[in-house]
Amino acid sequence: MAEHQMNVIRVHGVRDLRLHNETIPTPSSEDERVRVRSVGICGSDLHWYAEAGIGDTPLERPIVLGHEFAGRLPGGELVAVDPAIACGGCEFCLEGNPNFCTALHFAGTVHDDGALQEYVVWPRTLLHVLPDTFSADEGSMLEPLGVAIHAVDLAHMRAGNSVAIFGSGPIGLLLIQVARAAGSGQIFATDPLPHRLDAALQYGATDVFQTDAGNARTAIWSATRERGVDVSFEAAGENDALEAAIHTCKRGGRVMVVGIPSVDQTTFSAAGVRHKGLTLKWVRRMKHTYPRAIQLVESGQVDVGSMVTHHFSLEDYEAAFDLATRREGLKVVIDV
Repeated sequence: MAEHQMNVIRVHGVRDLRLHNETIPTPSSEDERVRVRSVGICGSDLHWYAEAGIGDTPLERPIVLGHEFAGRLPGGELVAVDPAIACGGCEFCLEGNPNFCTALHFAGTVHDDGALQEYVVWPRTLLHVLPDTFSADEGSMLEPLGVAIHAVDLAHMRAGNSVAIFGSGPIGLLLIQVARAAGSGQIFATDPLPHRLDAALQYGATDVFQTDAGNARTAIWSATRERGVDVSFEAAGENDALEAAIHTCKRGGRVMVVGIPSVDQTTFSAAGVRHKGLTLKWVRRMKHTYPRAIQLVESGQVDVGSMVTHHFSLEDYEAAFDLATRREGLKVVIDV
């Protein structure tokens, strides 16, 4: 590779990833150049890869995926990178909701390249220096952990609340751990894959149910003596999971919708929501969570390191995305 050039992975279409050789970016006075070290493959990355789009947003140009990442500064400090660059001046930023920013730039989306490249230039204010005890993998996992923290915040959980989590992928497993740290009582978890249910128990679920068996919602309803749980989290991106979250939630309870569906359409029975007077909230990424995420990991209350089950080099990007699409293991990370 020529001097001042770097390897970059771009998605060009459905299951069409390509290796490029591009110029290493130069930082401005407000930015730092980060040598990327660890990039987690997220469910949203898989939407771009498998569908060439996400929700109602199609792929308009070849983009660099990756928004869960950590790297090193020129001085050697390991940093976790907040992938959301808010404008700071719009109505929503001024209200304290930068995740709703009308001019938001977000790594690995249609207009903004992400981290599957050797170097990125990023605002200095969005780089969080990590303790010496942290690995690059743990740093990259702070972004999905932030989503879980934000979801639990929105749920207004109280100590002793019962919780049901539908979908035990990485976000679901982090929701289990954050709910436990927040003082939850019973924590029910579901998933069709047995290895993810085993992980759910490892990370703090009190009861797990395989959704392919068809009786998860009935079992949870019975386990709560037909009262229902205080808070349900839909973390699968499936209508069936949302229906189950609604069915198992108690009257006056809260349903948090975290998953992203493959098709830009979410449906559920209105009667159940109306009769129970449920509150439904859609979770939009996260906000101001990195310091808390670092503290939760550093204190041992949340274990993100063991969730990384597979590593691939940047050059093995096709194998990494194929494995992640098959939902093997838990979190797939690309070492850049």
